[in-house]
Amino acid sequence: MDLTDFGAGAQYIAGRLTRGGGEPFQVVNPADGSVVEQVALATAADVDTAVAAAKAALPGWSRATPGARSEALTRLAAVLADAAQDLARIETAQTGKPVKLATEFDVPGTVDNAAFFAGAARNLEGKAAGEYSGDHTSYVRREAIGVVGSISPWNYPLQMAAWKILPAVAAGNTIVLKPAELTPLTSLMFARACTEAGIPDGVVNVVTGAGRTAGEHLVAHPDVAMVSFTGSTGVGKRVAELATASVKRTHLELGGKAPFVVFDDADLDAAVHGAVAASLINGGQDCTAATRAYVQRPLYEAFVAGVAELFATVRIGDPRDHRTDLGPLVSYAHRDRVAGFVQRARSYATVVTGGAAPEKGHDGTDLTRGAYYAPTLITGAPQDSEVVQGEVFGPVLVVLPFDGDDEGLRLANDTPYGLAASAWTGNVHRSLRATREIAAGCVWVNDHIPIISEMPHGGYKASGYGKDMSQYSLDEYTQVKHVMFDTTAVARKDWHRTVFGDR
Repeated sequence: MDLTDFGAGAQYIAGRLTRGGGEPFQVVNPADGSVVEQVALATAADVDTAVAAAKAALPGWSRATPGARSEALTRLAAVLADAAQDLARIETAQTGKPVKLATEFDVPGTVDNAAFFAGAARNLEGKAAGEYSGDHTSYVRREAIGVVGSISPWNYPLQMAAWKILPAVAAGNTIVLKPAELTPLTSLMFARACTEAGIPDGVVNVVTGAGRTAGEHLVAHPDVAMVSFTGSTGVGKRVAELATASVKRTHLELGGKAPFVVFDDADLDAAVHGAVAASLINGGQDCTAATRAYVQRPLYEAFVAGVAELFATVRIGDPRDHRTDLGPLVSYAHRDRVAGFVQRARSYATVVTGGAAPEKGHDGTDLTRGAYYAPTLITGAPQDSEVVQGEVFGPVLVVLPFDGDDEGLRLANDTPYGLAASAWTGNVHRSLRATREIAAGCVWVNDHIPIISEMPHGGYKASGYGKDMSQYSLDEYTQVKHVMFDTTAVARKDWHRTVFGDR
């Protein structure tokens, strides 16, 4: 099976690639505006067909042994590994991310996720069976929830498809995934790889459509038992509202505004390099990207100078070139949105470097047709300003000074978000305090961004709830059932007297 042969079909339902019944839509390469694929979007009727396919596949898949599901996911990891070059190429074409990022991060991370959940499928955890009442044996079953409706974002289309699909199907559920219509292609490739790996038709389905048409219909569908959403906090609130109406389980991984806290005993060189990498990964289009650097005053000026100097060395250009460090943003509209944040910040802060769309790439190529934006460093912004509090989602880093440790940690927590953060220090006591007091689902020490399949990813506060990756994620996609057996064979039990009769 050629996973890249889409044939204008952007729906993958019951093991087949089909056309949607909605409007035509162009998947555009943001590096030059060329059309990667033209597809037909999903309608509500297409969503109904996909949910029906998932519902039909549920009895067989949910009753498959953990070992059988594990074997299928092991084969899936191998299929994805074999298709690694094609996956990286298509991911770069539809998102504009540098091919070296797709090749060295997105694709191997996805393969590793598949391998991890192949193992996790055989590890259903629960309290040990025992006679907790004295007269009964109790044990716990973990069972599939049912049909899962998932919505994934455009910034990491392949990885987010994996994060949604893998724990759901490992736990015995079936799924309908709606990827962002801007970047659906590698999600479709992932679903086709599932079929190639022998996962039964209907277990994994993909519908490509607009949020208000396909997304809302999927979330509200009466045959969908659980909803998982990754995206902005604003849209997440709408998803929760729709899901609550029918009492669905929800899993929300929402926005972020990650603080990067540099104490005065930190390794300055490490912090500077870490800040540049963590703020520019995926063009800054990452909900865990470092966006707010708080630097203790003795290191502040040197940190700003070091980041500005390193930003100037970042190679902007054609994302297909393995030498390119920073490609375009995902679309022209999003580039303009990021530019708007920076332009408004000029009235109350200092743009130290960047703040514009570059015209030439690192090798002299013309970039004016692409959605490019230069690495941008801002200082002097008030803590309550838009650029400090709002999710810019671009290659923009704001740096602010602080004095005492109390102030630094207070500022780190001073946003509605709580997805990720980092603390930079050589003092174990400072690091322990920071990891304890920063309200975020992940806190790195002397690094920022690395993720691993074995550990959970998810937020606090307005960044949502629930976990991706890890055993904790598998647990999210299961229902816990308590089973209790009488062990006495006594007809008239002592507790009956509390309802009728005497002892």
